[in-house]
Amino acid sequence: MNLNTIDIIAFDADDTLWENENFFREAEREFCRILHEYKPDEELMSNLFQVEVQNMEIYGYGIKAFVLSLIETALLISDQKVTPKQIDKILQIGKTLLNKEVNLLPGVKVVLNELHGKYRLVVATKGDLLDQERKLKKSGLLKYFHHIEVMTHKKEENYLELLNHLDIPANHFMMIGNSLKSDVLPVINLGGSAVHVPYHTTWAYEHMNPEDIKSDRFFEKNSIVEVLELFQ
Repeated sequence: MNLNTIDIIAFDADDTLWENENFFREAEREFCRILHEYKPDEELMSNLFQVEVQNMEIYGYGIKAFVLSLIETALLISDQKVTPKQIDKILQIGKTLLNKEVNLLPGVKVVLNELHGKYRLVVATKGDLLDQERKLKKSGLLKYFHHIEVMTHKKEENYLELLNHLDIPANHFMMIGNSLKSDVLPVINLGGSAVHVPYHTTWAYEHMNPEDIKSDRFFEKNSIVEVLELFQ
């Protein structure tokens, strides 16, 4: 596959540039501790996942959407008996998440330093706008990026809007991210290139078999630093 046509390289943020999903797993464990009297952990997590998926089109992604789903799940599984004190503890989960430090993943700065100036670099990520803006500022990475796009969803139509905004055809665009479902498949379907760099923890909703993606514009790398091999 010839990558000489690539002009813009977009990076997912959470679990591609910095760690994120493990904080949500910690939050879920705390949620189970708060509500242990109502249902076993496995059942609580199953109910939470169902509520999150149902709410996705309403709330989108991010910490605020997550906390709303936590509260709704608590009301559901407790048959409206959850106490104000327990609700307060759930709200504290959200505030703790919002105040987490931004821990860059290994090799991120090496890659950005190498590619910056040779390509237009973009952040294309899901989540809450205020939270992602906060993390980008704290990360110290803003100087590398030509454009920041916080997307409500990462479907083909959302990427098409981004491509139109950047005024670039799909075959000049590459997306790098940890989610096959959100970062790879929509871009491949539009005619772009995509690199999957897996993270050790992935939300169940994002799970997908890489063998289901058939394209010579799809690449898998074990770490973000290995992405540079594509441009040698």
